[in-house]
Amino acid sequence: MAEVSRILQSSLIPSFHSHPKSHTFQSHPPSFRRHPIQCSISTTESTKARVAQKIPWGCDIDSLENASALQKWLTDSGLPPQKMGIQRVEVGERGLVALKNIRKGEKLLFVPPSLFITADSEWTNREAGKVLKQNSVPDWPLLATYLISEASYLKSSRWNNYISALPRQPYSLLYWTREELDRYLEASQIRQRAIERVTNVVGTYNDLRLRIFSKHPDLFPEEVFNIETFKWSFGILFSRLVRLPSMDGKVALVPWADMLNHSCEVDTFLDYDKSSQGVVFTTDRPYQPGEQVFISYGKKSNGELLLSYGFVPSKGTNPSDSVELSVSLPKSDKCYKEKLEALRKYGLSATECFPVRITGWPSELMAFAYLAVSPPSLNKQFEEMAAAASNKSTTRKDLKYPEIEEEVLQFILDSCEVSISKYNKFLQASGSMDLDVTSPKQLNRRLFLKQLAVDLSTSEQRILFRAQYILRRQLRDIRKGELRALTIFNGFRKFFK
Repeated sequence: MAEVSRILQSSLIPSFHSHPKSHTFQSHPPSFRRHPIQCSISTTESTKARVAQKIPWGCDIDSLENASALQKWLTDSGLPPQKMGIQRVEVGERGLVALKNIRKGEKLLFVPPSLFITADSEWTNREAGKVLKQNSVPDWPLLATYLISEASYLKSSRWNNYISALPRQPYSLLYWTREELDRYLEASQIRQRAIERVTNVVGTYNDLRLRIFSKHPDLFPEEVFNIETFKWSFGILFSRLVRLPSMDGKVALVPWADMLNHSCEVDTFLDYDKSSQGVVFTTDRPYQPGEQVFISYGKKSNGELLLSYGFVPSKGTNPSDSVELSVSLPKSDKCYKEKLEALRKYGLSATECFPVRITGWPSELMAFAYLAVSPPSLNKQFEEMAAAASNKSTTRKDLKYPEIEEEVLQFILDSCEVSISKYNKFLQASGSMDLDVTSPKQLNRRLFLKQLAVDLSTSEQRILFRAQYILRRQLRDIRKGELRALTIFNGFRKFFK
């Protein structure tokens, strides 16, 4: 799986508004032949009827059928000799493997800017690109449309060899149905992130279709530019687009570099090297011939890696792993309206999610918990607590109210245990799931998705178990201290009697 991204966003698709020009625009599409997508009607349990469209370009996720053509094209197009080659691998199905000894601290790749795909890349259909830029389409939807346009021209496009080596169906939660998300990720907050991402992709496509595609059907025919092809192109972008800090944060698809897989054990990233004028990375360990070479996709949780890249690291190997803990203001709270108003002032709602790591939880979660359990007598501190929960506080961040510390820890513990029970329910039920599926192809898909969900749930539950242990110990210490203080107090009372 060749997937690289250093873009950390929960919603990556910006909205846009078209800016019509005063002059008229005559389109003259080129004479290249487009290849429409073949459609067939299928039915599922979750939808009465939907159009299942097969993407005609790209290759299977683990295929090497187009690898040699890609390597030859890259070499002919200016890629210097490489110490790595594309091979099937255990981690990622295909990746870059060392062909020679590679030293620690060695720079590799040197992919020149002429091989980048960016918002400034030249379109095979120049008129289509001109229309999108006239409408001020942002980089993400522009690149998604560009990929589809270039893919549809096949060998007429300069990028044919690259696109032919891209996965036909990228590993991404974009390709899970709503039924599959509800079934397998019911316990994880990443389910809601996936639903939001799908909604954003669909919304972006509908916006483009309404504002641009429907007005230029000769440039953007629906048999080519449709929701299925946009899921494909956004799946490619989410998993392969890289932000290059040394090029002022420009985002780009970088062929060859995006064949590198992720490892939680390395800490090296792609960037543009001004001296060599190419995208490089510097190895932080040596590699022997035959070893897979890795980079880092960033300090992401297992859920974020599944969301964009479609994999979950092995248990306990990701030091950046976290789980989103959902906490809510109790509606029975006498000060519910006041507290909600304070939260809304800082862009928060009555229910929020905060990342819990194996090493602890953020001060923002503590601040929200302080607000949730605060009695009416602390109403003057509600706004301070809400500000701290939003990370927009200009004053002290780590709040301390010893008189309600026990209630705060109990509130977080209760939230953890509610979440743990959801994971328990899913993991216990997972063994008996899908026993009624008879189609081998459907069964293989479901078993694969279920295993990913089990791996994610196990890793997230492990973090919650650790938080549960710490919270229980802290509460025990507080209560022991209170008991000791009470014992001393009663001793004094007896003495003075």
